[in-house]
Amino acid sequence: MSKTEELIAKYHLSPHPEGGWYKETYRCTTEVASPVNGATRNSVTQIYFLLTEGDISRFHRVLHDEIWHYYEGAPLRLIDLHQNQCEEIILGAGNGHYHHVIPGGHYQAAQSTGSYTLVGCTVAPGFDFKDFVFLKDEAQTLSEFEPHAGNYRSFI
Repeated sequence: MSKTEELIAKYHLSPHPEGGWYKETYRCTTEVASPVNGATRNSVTQIYFLLTEGDISRFHRVLHDEIWHYYEGAPLRLIDLHQNQCEEIILGAGNGHYHHVIPGGHYQAAQSTGSYTLVGCTVAPGFDFKDFVFLKDEAQTLSEFEPHAGNYRSFI
């Protein structure tokens, strides 16, 4: 059994719509009103998220802040796209960056730089698929962002 198969089995991971594999591990029972849309959401949620070689987390937007936590495997290439700015962040061993916050409303995408990367994602207020949208579904293209964002076309 490969390491990725082992992780998928160990954590009972399922395919995620944006790509990769995931399992929700925590959903707080306390509810709060979203400061963005006023809807009731759990105050915080947490998932395991696994990207294997060749997988990508396609550009998507989450309504609330998302904290990415590196756990194991190859470093993670995380892309934060907002208005006219595109930033690439590398999380993982060797560079001392083990977490990063993608602010709510920013587009984000990710990719393992090796055979696999296991991370965790925490969203507060908690994640709800009603607050999730793909870049391609909002009729926007990377050409609307700064010129070097075009380097990430494969993430749409």
